Amino acid sequence: MNAAERYDQQMPSLSVVIPCKDDAGPLARCLEALAAQTVAPLEVIVVDNNSGDDSAEVAARLGARVLSEATPGIAAAASAGYDAARGDIIVRCDADTIPPFHWLERIADRFTREPDLAVLTGPGHFYDAGPVRAKLANLGYMQAYFVSMGLAMAHWPPFGSNCAFRRTDWEQVRPRIHRSDPDVHDDVDLGFALDPTQRTVYDRSLRVGISARSLAGGAAGRRRFARAFHTLALHWRQAPPWERWKRTLRAGRERRRRALLS
Repeated sequence: MNAAERYDQQMPSLSVVIPCKDDAGPLARCLEALAAQTVAPLEVIVVDNNSGDDSAEVAARLGARVLSEATPGIAAAASAGYDAARGDIIVRCDADTIPPFHWLERIADRFTREPDLAVLTGPGHFYDAGPVRAKLANLGYMQAYFVSMGLAMAHWPPFGSNCAFRRTDWEQVRPRIHRSDPDVHDDVDLGFALDPTQRTVYDRSLRVGISARSLAGGAAGRRRFARAFHTLALHWRQAPPWERWKRTLRAGRERRRRALLS
């Protein structure tokens, strides 16, 4: 029985969105891992962002739905994919993500069981780093992202290599997305665009493989930090963290009250 035949029709349909630029090799490995999932997605959308290599051809050959986005930047490419998605749940990963075989099944099951869930996210492990470097990176990079951005957003932040959210929520927040700004950290931008009262979940066991190239220092590292602070500044002016936390805590108390009454 193949993955499509095993799909539970009661589960929500999934659209996997992968923004991509000049990543043909990693993209092929990602698409092969998606083809081996225990639950098949409705579609895999690869958004080619002006690649100079054969990323688009690789995506088409491996069965993805290929879109082109001329506006430079991950935010523009990811947003174009989200706009085009037809599934109930939009699942986001990167071209260098290698998900385990039950990744999509776990995502679909969680959204089926939790109708109030807005965002599900999890960490990555660095598949091409040594054990010591990977452990240090998990603390200094991965966990630091979830803690620092979570404090600023007043809820768990989506991690672009491993997250999922409802298409209906995307349709509500997309006017607040800075899709034409190439200096925006797109997953941070999405996290801030979500209403702080919406329930987001970080599942530590929902892990995917990611490349250690994200740990690169020098100019690439400086660009990542600059994008993060730029995105923080954009949203800080709209709603500082203490205002977001007031709304988050109030919503949490209301959910607990309803649970006690039900």
